[in-house]
Parts: sequence; structure tokens; C-alpha cells
Amino acid sequence: MGKNKKELLSLVACIALYAVVQSLIMLDVIGPFWELNLILICINVILAVSLNLINGFTGQFSIGHAGFMAVGAYLGAVLTVKLQLPFIVAILGGAAAAGFLGFVIGLPTLRLDGDYLAIATLGLGEIIRITILNIPYVGGASGFMGIPRFSNFTWVFFATVFTVFFIRNFINSTHGRACISIRENQIAAEAMGIDTTKYKVMAFTIGAAFAGVAGTLFSHYFYIAHPASFTFMKSFDILTIVVLGGLGSISGSITAAILLTFVSAALASYPEWRMIIYSLMLIVLMLYRPQGLFGNKEISLKIFGRLMGGNKRGNTQGN
Repeated sequence: MGKNKKELLSLVACIALYAVVQSLIMLDVIGPFWELNLILICINVILAVSLNLINGFTGQFSIGHAGFMAVGAYLGAVLTVKLQLPFIVAILGGAAAAGFLGFVIGLPTLRLDGDYLAIATLGLGEIIRITILNIPYVGGASGFMGIPRFSNFTWVFFATVFTVFFIRNFINSTHGRACISIRENQIAAEAMGIDTTKYKVMAFTIGAAFAGVAGTLFSHYFYIAHPASFTFMKSFDILTIVVLGGLGSISGSITAAILLTFVSAALASYPEWRMIIYSLMLIVLMLYRPQGLFGNKEISLKIFGRLMGGNKRGNTQGN
């Protein structure tokens, strides 16, 4: 099956999924509580897939993703509330601001590796949060309130589909292959003439931009952007999803985002148990499957084709 045909088939499947879920929402089969969780799943998928591009596919260790999400949330709110601009402009503005900040910060910090980069990105996330906390124009410690609810399932779903398609195509491009080669062996990649700093900054900028998109969608669904929503714990949640799904697997990030969001929803009445169960899941995972649920593998039509082909062969042999 050709690449274009696969892309078209995937797009048709996404539209069919959207039509089914949106119909169930309109018929009240899916109530407000589960609609909220579907929207959280989509936002978590955007955050996890974008962080996976940095951590999983390029081999960097960033734990400041919530900071870029905060930039998108606040700038998007300023564009719609203060400047009365359309929602699509807010999404693009949030993505551009977060991406630009990622580019500016990425240039000096991405020369670091491993633990040093993790500490630098952690500090960056906290600097962004503390800076927002001290800006009265966007509400300061009280948060930015009165944001109109422009986000709904339609906006969030198609933003998620766009994010997944964009990052998947980026990874399969020449630039994406260069990022993967850096993850595998940075010295060998440099020896082959790959500009490692350029590609690390590129992946960091793209990941930050999509975190900004998630932030704009988040603030325009919950009416408020508050500094407490973008702490280190939020970055930890996103990192947990990426590690649980598998570093270097988009399918894994999507599956883990769905799984952890449902676990969080099921434990809504027991918030004190949530982090304990998260921690236990990670411990069990590290013991029995340290590479994550999917490792660096992806779900593809080939798998279903093999399964169906295998069954047919099995039936033929049986007959």
C-alpha cells in the first residue's frame, strides 16, 4: 500500500472516529464528565507526543514542558480576552510564542547533555511560572480569569490529529532521521556531517510549539490560566506518559495518555491515591518492561495485515 493511500486511510479513520464520538456527545450518551476526560486525553496526547519528539526521538532529557504549555495558555488568553482576536489566532499565537521561546532557550541549553539538561529545563519551567506569577497584567498569583470557553471536542480532536500527523511525518523525513541518529550516537552523527545542535534545537522548538497549542486549548476550556496548573508536577505527569508508553513511540504515547487519563478519572474521588498508583505503575513497569509499553515500536496497518494474513494461512492449513 502506497504512503499516500495509507495517509488517506488514516485520515478517513480519524474523521469516522470523530463523527462517532461527536454524535454520542450530542445525543448525551457521553455525559459532561466523560466529555471532559476525552478533551483531557487529547490535550495529554498533544503534550506527550511533542515531548516524545524531544526525549524519545532526539534523545534529550527535558522536564520543563509545562513551562511552554503555560506560555501558550497565557498568550492565547491575552489574544482572545485583551485583544479580542479569533480563537484560531490565539492557537497560532500560543504555538509561535512557545516555539520562539523554545528556540531562544534551546540554543544555549541544548549544548548540555543528560542530567545537566534535565536540571536546566526544570529551572526554565520554574522561571516561566514564577515570571507569570509576578505579572499583574495576566492576573498574577490569582490567575488569568474570565477566559471564554472556545475549546470543545472538535477543536481539541483535530488539533490532536494535526499534531500526531505533523510529528509522525517529521520523524519520517530527512530531518527526523537526523534526530534519531543523534539519539542513537551523537558522536557518530557528527562524524557523518549532521549538525547536531541544529537538529536538537529544531526538535526542541517544534515540541515547545505544540506544548503551546495544548496550553491554549487548556486555558480556553477551563476558563482560567493559573500558575498552579503549570508546576513541575505537570511536567512530571507528561514525562510519566512518555516513559509509560515508550520513548520513541507515538503509538505508545497515545495509549499511555488514554490509560493514565482514565486512571486519573477513576481515582477522581481518591486524589490522595493517584500519585501512589502512578508511582506503583512506574515501578512495576521499570521492573518488567523498562522500555515502556511499546518500546520504540509503532502500531501500523502491517500488524493487522500480518494478523489477518496469519489467520487466513492458519485457516487454509486447517482446511
